[in-house]
Amino acid sequence: MPDGFSAGDTAFVLVSAALVMVMTPGLAFFYGGMVRAKSTLNMLAMSFLSLGIVSVLWVLYGYSLSFGPDAGAGLIGNLDFLGMQGIGLNDLAGTIPVTAFSAFQLMFAIITPALISGAIADRAKFTAWGLFVALWVTVVYFPVAHWVFFFDGGNGGWLGDRNGVIDFAGGTAVHINAGVAGLALCLVLGRRIGFRKDPMRPHSLPLVMLGSGLLWFGWFGFNAGSALAANGVAAMALINTQVATGAALIGWLIYEKLRHGAFTTLGAASGAVAGLVAITPACGSVSPLGAVAIGLVAGAVCAAAISLKYRFGFDDSLDVVGVHAVGGAIGSLLVGLFATGTVGQTAKGLFYGGGFEQLGKQAMGVAVVAVYSFVLSWLLAKAIDRTIGFRVSEEVEVAGIDQAEHAESAYDFSALGSGLGRSSVAPAPTPATAVPAATAAATAAAVAKSTEKTEVDAR
Repeated sequence: MPDGFSAGDTAFVLVSAALVMVMTPGLAFFYGGMVRAKSTLNMLAMSFLSLGIVSVLWVLYGYSLSFGPDAGAGLIGNLDFLGMQGIGLNDLAGTIPVTAFSAFQLMFAIITPALISGAIADRAKFTAWGLFVALWVTVVYFPVAHWVFFFDGGNGGWLGDRNGVIDFAGGTAVHINAGVAGLALCLVLGRRIGFRKDPMRPHSLPLVMLGSGLLWFGWFGFNAGSALAANGVAAMALINTQVATGAALIGWLIYEKLRHGAFTTLGAASGAVAGLVAITPACGSVSPLGAVAIGLVAGAVCAAAISLKYRFGFDDSLDVVGVHAVGGAIGSLLVGLFATGTVGQTAKGLFYGGGFEQLGKQAMGVAVVAVYSFVLSWLLAKAIDRTIGFRVSEEVEVAGIDQAEHAESAYDFSALGSGLGRSSVAPAPTPATAVPAATAAATAAAVAKSTEKTEVDAR
């Protein structure tokens, strides 16, 4: 093996890459449980399609554009590594093989467009979505990844390496990038039929909780793995990830209880994801106490932010804008306050004697990525909509996108239906189990009222 190679670091990064890959199926479950039953499979399939398309494009040219030698001004990589040619088995990125680094970064590229899919749930053509993913990663994600992640001793990406924007694991390149793109797609595709009128409650909260748990688990690879070595920075990133997520969960639930009078499981799951998003850019530069503060702020602010879609009238189906764009911006900006200068980076935030300089850099990074992603995403979505059409027909949307796009349904009710057909009259309740009609009606009314109340606001 070449000088400088570390077997331990390599194993750590490979395991981290596998953890990040698990996040995409976890996201599929998270989103799949949040939609109505008639759209469940489509939601799952949109995430899985990203796994397929981005994996192929990454090998063809994605890695080269993102991490190839800079082609000028820190804006994009060159094409030296088309098809992953020119990368030897013994070539190192730090202490790990370039191939291990490439595999790790591939998983970031996969989940980023998958995050966008939640903003347009229930109404996008599957072919149009696939085309958008291919175009979006090419003209948006790969360049932004180069801006933020590519390091070459001051001659790398123009945001991170040249201008000092701190983004340890993807608050700008992944979360703001995806969240703002989701907003652009919402505006192009328009609102779902029945938005703000019909019940659009999550059909399976257990799936939502399972998905959020898988995301939380995989995020340790996402954040700690970004140290690219099994060292103290990775360990600090891991503990920061855990405590910030827990704090955000608490912050969301407190806001929810004060604002709406209930602690919901959907709120707990969403709060956890908001915390994971917010700590992503900061986990390698803040202390655990700073991570707690970031989590609490993110949980409460993201819980409040998701109501903006009702105020401004855009239909962000699964709160991608409120959680990922807002959460990513919170985490990125708070680096400028809480960076200690002693964890992974030497830059200090305002609360640690660094003045406003780092905060200004972080604000620039947030603004540049947000504007670039919104403009390009809107143009791509508009072009697809004008050519092949991005949105399914009204009939398909009302009947359910699963059958029309996939010729399948997530749940088979035929056995239940045939069972009901064999006996049209329900057996009379026994005295021991009989429930007075008035009590049953009151219970049903209470449940309906509680559910309706939390449908729009509680998240």
